[in-house]
Amino acid sequence: MKKNFSLTINQRLIIITFLTLLLVLVNMTTIHAESSPEKSYSSIELFSDGIAKIAEEVGPAVVNIDTVRMVRTGYSFFDDPIFRHFFGDEFREYTRTIPQKGTGSGFIISPEGYILTNQHVVYKADKIKVTLSDGREFEGEVVGEDIDADMAIIKVKADNLPVVKLGDSDQLKVGEIVIAIGNPYGLEQTVTMGVISAKDRSISTQIEGHTYSNLIQTDAAINPGNSGGPLINSRGEVVGINTAIIPYAQGIGFAIPINIAKRNIDDLIQIGHVRTPWIGVYIQEVTPEIAQQFNLTKAQGVLVADVVENTPAERAGIKRGDIIIKVNNQEVNSTTELQNKIKSLNIGEKATLEVLRNGKALSFIIKVEEKPATKGEGSTSPQEKIFSVQTGLRVEPVTNKTAEEAGLPWVKGLIITEVVPRSSAEDMGLRRGDVILEANRREVSSLEEWETVINQLKEGDTLLLLVFRNQRTFYIPIKVEKVD
Repeated sequence: MKKNFSLTINQRLIIITFLTLLLVLVNMTTIHAESSPEKSYSSIELFSDGIAKIAEEVGPAVVNIDTVRMVRTGYSFFDDPIFRHFFGDEFREYTRTIPQKGTGSGFIISPEGYILTNQHVVYKADKIKVTLSDGREFEGEVVGEDIDADMAIIKVKADNLPVVKLGDSDQLKVGEIVIAIGNPYGLEQTVTMGVISAKDRSISTQIEGHTYSNLIQTDAAINPGNSGGPLINSRGEVVGINTAIIPYAQGIGFAIPINIAKRNIDDLIQIGHVRTPWIGVYIQEVTPEIAQQFNLTKAQGVLVADVVENTPAERAGIKRGDIIIKVNNQEVNSTTELQNKIKSLNIGEKATLEVLRNGKALSFIIKVEEKPATKGEGSTSPQEKIFSVQTGLRVEPVTNKTAEEAGLPWVKGLIITEVVPRSSAEDMGLRRGDVILEANRREVSSLEEWETVINQLKEGDTLLLLVFRNQRTFYIPIKVEKVD
């Protein structure tokens, strides 16, 4: 009997203890449930306040840029190239000059009125209007531009302007939060937020028809009008220049790393263009097939295809066929990597290049120099200017290979390798891969024949081209433009 009584008491104690623990757990859950939302709300509020504070601090230094470019255009009835050919010079009477408007963004980097933006925002602009966040308007002037990096500096006559703080884009991490401020579709001071989606992206864009490398990819919304605006990190520092979008995609935008801009700002302001470091080599990728021919165990490094005379590379002893594997003890395995390593060096700085030559590792010390002026950048060579500016085209003779690729039934003519952005040639629809058979009714299959025709032209003349594309020929007239 006593034994049964003892068991009953133990059972009661167990039940009471269990119920007590259950009640404690329920109370703890209730307390946690009541306090958790408060903590969550508090965290969200702090995060939101932080973004708003950044926008408030940086916003006054972000500007709206409106441009006007005067372009000549024809009435739609006469847009057919064949009609224009037969209509002749009288076609000029049916053309008119109209204003082409554009918009973009920029940000102030100096209290004295220097503004950083994209080159394509102000390209060939006849008039630039800069509007500050407080509503003040100024006439802007381009003091320097770099088409390769898509950067430009605008100057306005004003003092004591608010400025942005430039950060360090090399320290960016994938997944880091960033915000973009700009004027998409003319909607001033628009703020969007996202993360760094990727770094060191290379893309070919419709903007100027260039391939850009080292870009920052972000999902912060970047729309037309955002170009030239700042990409900002969580510390309120500008880490990129919003520069390009893929129009058919969502949540994919790109920005130029601010460290690239920081290296070039002084050159753009003081001399109007960027001094590019170079060593004087033509390079190409090392493919598995090339690696095999050079007796390499794997595809590595960058192959020197040619060495320019009287350049740092030639003076240092670099030769055609060398394979560059390191720059200042850092490996390079693509042409882009090598170019970026060289561009990151200062003009006058010495660099150590390690190469493979006939299976042996060699080391060379090269003094980096400024790249000479090239096509359209102050070169005095008539041929260079003719190819890149006057006609808006760069051409090469058709070879057996290019004829096969273009589907040509014969090996003759000149293939277009580049069309200058916003030139008359681009306006008329010419593009890379088109084959020119005749220039002003004369057959052309060599650069000498092409140059003979071009040298006879003056600014404002019409150049009539017979073009082969998609297995048919047609005529296209283009206006010869001024060589600055």
